[in-house]
Amino acid sequence: MSDKVLLDYGSGGRASQRLISDLFLKYLGNDELNRLNDAAELDMSGRIAMSTDTFTVDPIFFPGGNIGSLAVHGTVNDVAMMGAIPRHITCAYILEEGLPMDDLEKIVAAMGEAVRTAGVTVVSGDTKVVPKGMVDKIFINTTGVGDIIVDPAPCGAAARPGDAVLLSGTIGDHGLTILGTREGLEFEAKVESDSAALNHLLVRLVQELPEVHVLRDPTRGGLATTLNEITYSSKVCCELVENDLPVKAEVKGGCSILGLDPLYLANEGKFLCVLPEEHAEKALEIMKTDPLGKDACRIGTMTDTNPGKVVLVTQLGGKRLLGMLEGEQLPRIC
Repeated sequence: MSDKVLLDYGSGGRASQRLISDLFLKYLGNDELNRLNDAAELDMSGRIAMSTDTFTVDPIFFPGGNIGSLAVHGTVNDVAMMGAIPRHITCAYILEEGLPMDDLEKIVAAMGEAVRTAGVTVVSGDTKVVPKGMVDKIFINTTGVGDIIVDPAPCGAAARPGDAVLLSGTIGDHGLTILGTREGLEFEAKVESDSAALNHLLVRLVQELPEVHVLRDPTRGGLATTLNEITYSSKVCCELVENDLPVKAEVKGGCSILGLDPLYLANEGKFLCVLPEEHAEKALEIMKTDPLGKDACRIGTMTDTNPGKVVLVTQLGGKRLLGMLEGEQLPRIC
């Protein structure tokens, strides 16, 4: 193969077949994908969760991952938030002519490692190549499906007054990492993306707890925006305690310098869990036994005052409303 992506690789001819067999099947191949049919044949029954997402992150490589691993993590996590076991994903690559082949191989290899860690299989895919300048290096679309294993499934409209609001770990890591890498900034302490597949931990939660009302991952728009979506759908109020919000010192320092609010920065390896008060301690115990939940904590409570609002109890004891993110605090984040 060439050392750069050529338009021929998207032609459907011999060059396309070489790219598929020598690169994509090398890292993503399995019994179903290797058949190279027009569609996958899947054996699934019962209630199915399905999600699709497109990843355009800039830069495509960053501390803690790259666009390939991020694409898997994002879709696997979205399926798992429905109380489902992710089983399969599809992936479609849109490549810019001239993309270095070494970069593409690193991305596909990272995707292969991510699907193995998550325990899912890539069952179908597609590759398109567009002329130089028509896309920024590489975009990836992924779709995931999984078996819902609880009834009712967690839902953004299911939060209730009195519910505890738990968070699996620190916020703002991914967003600040992307900004720092994109702009070539150097922080005093190392900042790294939290991108990770959360499905194994989430499956344990829904299997071992009697009831979980909401599971959500606070990606674009961050924690504050995701909580606003939940309170709007559930017609409840979320009262957050500022002192309880977990933010790494290096993220807090970087945000202070750049004028950013970690409450609105994207995360790619954290989740919110809203559930009845009586199950909160058990949930935290389960979360903290997993490396991806070691910093789990309670950050607030759902109430019946000010339905649809998110209220932050500040360090000084005052209260302020947290609205949804207006505009893009940081574009091309995932």
